[in-house]
This record gives sequence, C-alpha cells and structure tokens, in this order.
Amino acid sequence: MNSQLGKWTTAIAAMGAGLWITAALAGPGEDFYNGKTVTYVVATKPGGGYDTNGRLVAQYMQKYLPGSTFVVQNMPGAGHLIGANYIYNSEPDGLTLGTFNTGLIYSQIKGDPAIKFDLTKMSWIGKVASDPRVVVVSTESGIKSFEDLMALKEPIKFASAGAGSASTIETTLLVDSLKMPVRIITGYNGGDDQLAIMRGEVQGIVGSRSSFQQFVDEGHARFIAQVGGSETDVPQLSTFVTTDAGRKAVALVASQAQLSRFTAGPPGIEEDRLTALRNAYASATTDPEFLAKAKELGLPIDPAVGDGVQKAVVEALDQTPETVDFLKKALTDE
Repeated sequence: MNSQLGKWTTAIAAMGAGLWITAALAGPGEDFYNGKTVTYVVATKPGGGYDTNGRLVAQYMQKYLPGSTFVVQNMPGAGHLIGANYIYNSEPDGLTLGTFNTGLIYSQIKGDPAIKFDLTKMSWIGKVASDPRVVVVSTESGIKSFEDLMALKEPIKFASAGAGSASTIETTLLVDSLKMPVRIITGYNGGDDQLAIMRGEVQGIVGSRSSFQQFVDEGHARFIAQVGGSETDVPQLSTFVTTDAGRKAVALVASQAQLSRFTAGPPGIEEDRLTALRNAYASATTDPEFLAKAKELGLPIDPAVGDGVQKAVVEALDQTPETVDFLKKALTDE
C-alpha cells in the first residue's frame, strides 16, 4: 500500500511541471469557441463546494475563450454518477464538460455496474485543488477529540452523500476499518449535510476540509482528525491507526485527497479544441481575480492541467488485487 501511495504522490508532483503552457496567439481551437455555448455540468445540486468551485471555474474559462458562453447545468444524483455518465457519453465536440466527485475513482476500482464510463479514456482538462479530508463533529455533540469519539458507548450519526460518492465511500472505509462508533446516514447532498448538523439530525461527517472550513470557523462544528494535507492544527488520522486494515483505508483516502475538483470532457475531443480548453483552464485557475475569489470563498487551490492529471487518475485506478479486494469488502454493505 505504501509503494502504491508513493506512485500516486509522484504522479501528483509531476503535474506541476511543464503544464502551464498557454497559447500566445489564438489558434483554430480558440477560434472554434467564438460564438459557441459550452455546457459545464456540475454533478450535484446547487450549493456546496463542488457547485461553488464549478461555477467559478466555468466563469473564468469563459473569460479565456473569447466569444464563448459557459452555461452551468446541475445534474445531481447517485453520488455524482448521473452527471459523470452524461459527460462521458456526450458528443466529443468540446462543448460539454464538467466536474464530478473523486469517489467515482473508487466506484470504477470496485466495478460499480451503474458506471457508464471509463475514467482512463476521458478528455482530462485539469484539477483545481488538493483537498485533505477531515472528521467533523458538531460542537453540540460534546466531542472534542478523536479519542472522545472512539470512547463513545453508543454510535452517533454521520451524514454522507449518495451511494458511490467519495463522501459515502470514504466514510464507510474509515468507519469500518477503524471501528468508529458511527452510523452512516446517506442522501445529504450539496449543503444539506451542514443543515442536518445544525438541526441535530446527524452529529458529524467525513468531508473535504475546504467544504467545512467556514462552517467550523462559524462555530457550528470542529475538526477532530485529518487525512492528508500539510496543516498542523488538526491531528492526522494516521496517528490513531493501530491495524493493517486501518492503515490501508487511510492511505487510500489520502491518495484521493490529492485529486480534487476535476474538470473533464468525453473521450475523443479533437486535439486543437482540447488544447484550447486546457489553455483556458490554466489561465483561469491562475488568474489573480480567480485566486482572490477562491480565497474569499474558502476554496483550496492547487491546480494542474492536462496529461499530468490524466496520468494521476490512471495511477489511482491501477490498484493491486489486494487493494481491490479490500475496497470491495469494505463496501459490501454500502
């Protein structure tokens, strides 16, 4: 598992080199988008981190494809599966792209029959962030540390999104492998999970740090453990792990935390159009106004573009039989 995690880390690091190449003059790809409407699919409902991020990316990609109009279309359902299936099976004309949940990497690894795509074949445009995962608990729960959580005599409820989402898969992996006293309640999408915590329907969640930072800053919840990332204000979950199953689960989740907020299109987009999209994405995600807005919204920014992203996705999907079996067993009752 450690060697596999090393492969993913190397692939992610390689993304940063030689990828920020933008066209000095408009080529045929850029010219194609003049007067065209691009549908940017967000595979969840309005509200929440994915939607906020997707709308910001679409806004600034439009800026760098002169004459284009980007229209955001929310397409929620089945843990982002409906939106991802739609993107993959769209016409490869460069006019449909979008963003979806990292958890679909897990779904493809375990062979989810509802998948109508192959992530290795998609036209990868970029990823905007790396986003550590956090264990979040309500301030009303009285839980102040991961040790407090593990000492509970009765399970508490954690929210998650739909089956197949990164939220549900990662929560299931961690809860089962670490024997956390948690009952998972699925079906909370967009900002519903935060509302559920505030209403007392659930007491916690495993999610991305960027999606919950403001919620924590406002005093509604606290972070008690983190997976990945360089922040030192929250203990790493790996420090609490004592079993091989737990170590495997944490390593797998950590690898996915490095890939966040994808943008991709269907397979087969013509090279000049794909290059134009990647150039626009590179310019968008380094635009000073984009970066300022992302900071204001609490969105993490660690972007990469093009083939480096595709390589990282392929590496993430290239699992040993041991890891595939572990994932399938952990999610048998999902």
